[in-house]
This record gives sequence, C-alpha cells and structure tokens, in this order.
Amino acid sequence: MPFRGTHLPAPSWRTAQQHSDAIKLRRALGFVGMSLVMPGSAQLAAGNRTIGRIAICTWATVWALVVVLGLGALAWRSGVLSLFTTATVLVVLQVLLVALGIGWALLLIDAWRLARPPELARHHRLGFAGLSGVLALTVVGSLVASASFVSSQRSLMTEVFAGGGETRAQAGRYNILLLGGDAGKGRTGLRPDSLTVASVDAETGRTVLISLPRNMEDVPFPKGSPMRKKFPKGFGCDDGTCMLNAVYTYASTRKGLYPDDVKDPGVQATKEAVEGATGLSINYYAMVDLKGFEALIDAVGGVRVDVNRRVPIGGGTSRISGYIDKGDNQLLDGRRALWFARSRSESSDYDRMARQKCVMSAMLNQLDPLTVLSNFDQIAAAGKEIVKTDIPPSKIDTMVELALMAKAKPISSVAFVPPVIYPGSPDFAKMHNMVASKITASQAKENTSAPSTPTATEPASTVPTTHPTSPGSVPHGTATTTTANSKKSPAVTLKPGQQTEDLESVCSTS
Repeated sequence: MPFRGTHLPAPSWRTAQQHSDAIKLRRALGFVGMSLVMPGSAQLAAGNRTIGRIAICTWATVWALVVVLGLGALAWRSGVLSLFTTATVLVVLQVLLVALGIGWALLLIDAWRLARPPELARHHRLGFAGLSGVLALTVVGSLVASASFVSSQRSLMTEVFAGGGETRAQAGRYNILLLGGDAGKGRTGLRPDSLTVASVDAETGRTVLISLPRNMEDVPFPKGSPMRKKFPKGFGCDDGTCMLNAVYTYASTRKGLYPDDVKDPGVQATKEAVEGATGLSINYYAMVDLKGFEALIDAVGGVRVDVNRRVPIGGGTSRISGYIDKGDNQLLDGRRALWFARSRSESSDYDRMARQKCVMSAMLNQLDPLTVLSNFDQIAAAGKEIVKTDIPPSKIDTMVELALMAKAKPISSVAFVPPVIYPGSPDFAKMHNMVASKITASQAKENTSAPSTPTATEPASTVPTTHPTSPGSVPHGTATTTTANSKKSPAVTLKPGQQTEDLESVCSTS
C-alpha cells in the first residue's frame, strides 16, 4: 500500500493515446492551415490531387495578377484606374470574387474532412470543427464583402457618371462647374445655392477655384445659346429677380427653349451663363444636393477646419439651433460642415463663398486613398445622392489623377466680390481678365519657385472682406482648413479689399 501523498504513474496505454491524439490534432490543424495559406495544398498532400493542382494554379494566378496590377499602378496609374472604372471589368471581377470565396471555403471544409475528425479525441473535435467553420465563414465573408465593394463601384459608375460633357481639355485645362443644389421649401424648382468653377491644368493638376455670387445680375450668354436670344443684354429683369442662381429654374421650366437632345436645359443654361461670366469653356458639371453633401462628409468621417468666428447653424428660412464655435482643427460632421459652408446669417454671401472654398480644399486634402477605400460603400451611397454629373466613366481615371496631383500644390482662388466686383452691376470684361490673370499666374508657378506677388496690373484672387452695404466690414466665420498632420500657415491679417495669391492664404488664420 503506497504512502499517502504519492502519485501512481499514468498507465502506458493512456500516455500512448494522448500522444496519438496530439499527432492527429497537429495533422488536422496542419491541413486547415495549409488550405488557409495556399488553397489546394492539403488536397495535393492527402486528397484529390487534380483539385489540388487546379486550386494552387488558381491561387498563383490570382497573386500574379495582384502583383502585375500593383506594378502597373506604380508605372501607369491612370491605366489601372481606367480598368477598374469599366462596367464590364467590374462585373467580371464581382463574379470572380464570389466564386473564389465559395471555392476557398469548400477547400477549407474539405481539408477538415481530410483530417478525419471522427478519429480526433472527443475534446478536440468540437474546437477543431468550430475553428474550421469560422475560417470558412471568414474567407467567404471577406471575399463577398470585396464583391460588394466592387458592386458599389459599378453602381456608382452607372448611376452617377452619365457622361455627355466635353472630354477634350479647353486651352490645356479642364473646367468643372460645381453646383450645390438647393430645392428647399418654398422655392420654385431647384436653385443652385453655390456656384464654383474648378479650373484644373490638364498636365500639372494646378487648380484655380473661381467662386461666383449666386445673386449676380445681367450675366451674358455666349453666342449660339438659346438664352442669348431671350436675353441679348444678359440675364436681367426689372424686378431684380433674374440672378445667376435663377437661370436653372428659368431654362428648366421653358419647354422648347433647348433642343430635345439636351438632357437638362437648366444645367446647360447655367453652364452657358458661367461661361459668359468667366470667359472659360466648361467641360463638365457636378451638381450635389445639400443632403448629398452632408452624407458625403459623414461617409468620410467628417472634415477638419479652423474657425476664427462662430458660425450659426441655421438661419434664413431655418431656425438658428446653435453655433459652430470658434476653434482650431475642429472635426465637423456632415450637418455642421453643411451649415459652416452654407450659413450666411450674421454674415454675407461673400463670407460664405470663402468658407465653401475652404471646405472644398479640406476635403481634397483629407480624402486620401485609405480614407476612400475604408469608407467606400458609404461614399458610394452618398455619391448616388448627387443629382447628376456629365463626367463619363472613361474620364474618371483622368479626374482622379488630376485630383491627386492637385493635392500636392497650392490652390489659387478668385472671388468676384466688392469692392472689385459688385454683383448688381458686374464688370464682365474685368472678371474675364481676373480669371485669365490668375490662371496665367498659376501656370507660371510650374516654371519658377519664386513666390508670385499680386500687382495692381495683375488682379489676383480677392478675399471676401467687404459687404456691398457696409464697405470695409470684416467678415464673420472666416475659415481655415487643416488636416490632422498639416502645418499651419503664418497668420494673415486682411484689410478691406486686400487681394491674396492663393487659397492657402484665404483659409489661414494662424
């Protein structure tokens, strides 16, 4: 009889069984791991070798394509972008991703079968089955989610980018009219609440943003425009309601004014009015509903701006429900960013034009590829709230390429505001000269690193620092834009009527 406290050695048969169970578990885990890292390798080792070879060849082909596309993106980014904006390619890719996901999951399940789970120890079976199931579901889920991403991309291409604009660069530039549509309560039809032209150099991406006051009167139309026949002296009327933002409603409610092949007479007339005001030929337009703008900001996780005066949330026909307080590097959600760009309570249209440019600049800086990819489904859903754009899918790669180049360069700015331009009696010849001078100065920056200084004979962008009814007043809610890692520009002190060289100066306080 053994002494109390001593332990009898385990029977040799139990030790051998435990050793056998451990070997079987390692074998089972090895098969599943092989299928996870290289699908088909488990079948090649212990199952149907034909299936294993097909799976390994497929896996190698997929990785070869990924490598080729990666190298292609480095050497010819626009070509790869063009490939992934083609509807047929996206459909094929979507089907392949789903098929790969299902096939990979079946290989994992087969690897579990090859491990002969009934031979595993009872306490190993359940855990091994659970692990195999989770891995199979994860693989399927990941590739199906990727297919959903591709589906969102294809849907965005077909529903938003309808095409129809002028695809050729105009004098070496792409001129894009950005319209903020506001079909608000009590309004007749849709009226663009903001009008900005982004004039982008087709080679360098250098961009000039040109803001137009929505209340500009007597806007001329170019030759050949049906609106010119109606308004040979410009869009004006005795009661003062014929302003730039009313062109859309006027043209869209006059049946027969434009030929039947013009898809949207309101947009076409607005493009022509902007051409008459700026002297530029417009390639494309993009009209975003205000709710679409709000959804887009939320989709990218908000936008960061500096605010040196508090800006009302609401105003006009809406009740003021609060304020965006003064502060640096503030993260604004969609609703607050919308009111920051839109509000003109306790302020003016010209102040608002400056804030809108600064929000555009902030979005350009913050919409990096990682942000876009990680939020693509939400961005695509918000993109469908864009009323329309005539940029064709075949030109998306060009626009993306130019946007990436524009991020690395200062954005110049032109604003037609008092005391230089009064919307009630604008000098259109002077406006044309301001636009041409700013574009010339922007292009010259590619050939010299010396800072360009505005002169009396070279009109530069005007900072909205005055109001037509109170000359010399200081604007409320002047904005600056930042990103999380950006360095602030030196403080800028603005005097009434002072002109600045680029948008960075307009959007910097300290």
